[in-house]
Amino acid sequence: MTRRIVLALLTLTVLVIAAAAVPLGFAITDREHLAFRDKAQAAARVIASSAEEHLSDREPTTAMDAALAEAAKAGDCAAVYDAGGRVAAATPCLVARSGEVADLVGETLTGREPEPPEKHGRLLAAEPVGSFRQPVGVVVLARSTDSLDTRITIAWAWIGLVAAAGVAASALVSVRLARWVGRPLTTLDTTARSLGEGRLGERAAVVGGPPEVRRLTATFNTMAARTEALIHGHRTVVADVSHQLRTPLAALRLRLDLLATAGPENAPELLASAQEEVARLSRLVDGLLAVARAEQAVPTPVAVHVDEVATDRVAVWEPLAQERGIHLTARCRPAPPAALGPDHLEQVLDNLLANALDAVPNGATITVDSCQVADRIRLRVVDDGPGMTSEAREKAFHRFGNPKARGSGLGLAIVHRLVTANGGGIRLEDTPGGGLTAVLDLPLFRDR
Repeated sequence: MTRRIVLALLTLTVLVIAAAAVPLGFAITDREHLAFRDKAQAAARVIASSAEEHLSDREPTTAMDAALAEAAKAGDCAAVYDAGGRVAAATPCLVARSGEVADLVGETLTGREPEPPEKHGRLLAAEPVGSFRQPVGVVVLARSTDSLDTRITIAWAWIGLVAAAGVAASALVSVRLARWVGRPLTTLDTTARSLGEGRLGERAAVVGGPPEVRRLTATFNTMAARTEALIHGHRTVVADVSHQLRTPLAALRLRLDLLATAGPENAPELLASAQEEVARLSRLVDGLLAVARAEQAVPTPVAVHVDEVATDRVAVWEPLAQERGIHLTARCRPAPPAALGPDHLEQVLDNLLANALDAVPNGATITVDSCQVADRIRLRVVDDGPGMTSEAREKAFHRFGNPKARGSGLGLAIVHRLVTANGGGIRLEDTPGGGLTAVLDLPLFRDR
């Protein structure tokens, strides 16, 4: 990719520079030629004005000779021709009457303005003496084009130097640009290869490169982190399931072995114990399936009135609370609906209330309240039971995080997954005066 970027930018730069430099060079060349001709004709015109005094007015040749001397001093060769085409005066380097000079003199004497020829390293400029239509003579000036060629060569050299510098600068910039773009992509490719080989902790460094590449790298890192969490989560599930199922299976096997060798009088008791272990296994499997369904949930938010659902679930659990001598109440304020998946809030409250009812002693109080706090709906389940230590609260949302739980130890893990999947948050706090408070912050439902 680096090579392709460099070649593309260099090609574009060369084309742009060529399209600008070549016409500029020809324009400078034409301008230099035009300026050179104008200066040569101006010098011939000065000699012609001095020669007019001699050829028209028969004045002495003093002014004409002085003008010719100045031309010779400047390095030019000049000659003054009379109306008959004869040489009236000339510089030491006399312009010979070659065919080219003769043609210039003849055309100028007839009233035409010939184009100054430029051949053999010199420019010939012809100017009429006197009236343009009826000249009394002609001045022919020959000027070497060496200085012109030198200036044109220098101009083209500067243009070539600037073009070469532009190409070199473009090459440098293109290489740096290609590396700037390519280096994070190369790093990303290497990281993806490492990740594919099983090194799940590999991450691409989000440094340098265009914003799009940095966003791609950040997205890749997020994907890698989620993949790692998913794989580790699956490994943890397998380890947890293996650990949690081993104990009831061993107990069930022991009771079945005892049942096979026990007498008829002990059979009912052993059979009842085996049935209890089967029920425990069933609860454990049901809890694991619930966690798996919660982790795979991709909710489509709907409008859920938290106060109504909370009041309804409290009414459902109230008979069990009364049976255990527990005071269960709902104190929910009307508020805008929350954005939650269908039936998710019911599952969350059922798990929280079941945990609270199992944790608090007879005569305790459980209160469910809700209200709007800023752009969230806050739902709390408050009890005055024994509460939890800070270490237990940190692990409460993990699978089997509470080894002292009476149930499967999966209820809070299900609650945490359902709440976070809907964009909410949950935390456990101490209840003032003793007990545990589960605080849920749920997002508001917004019409799209």
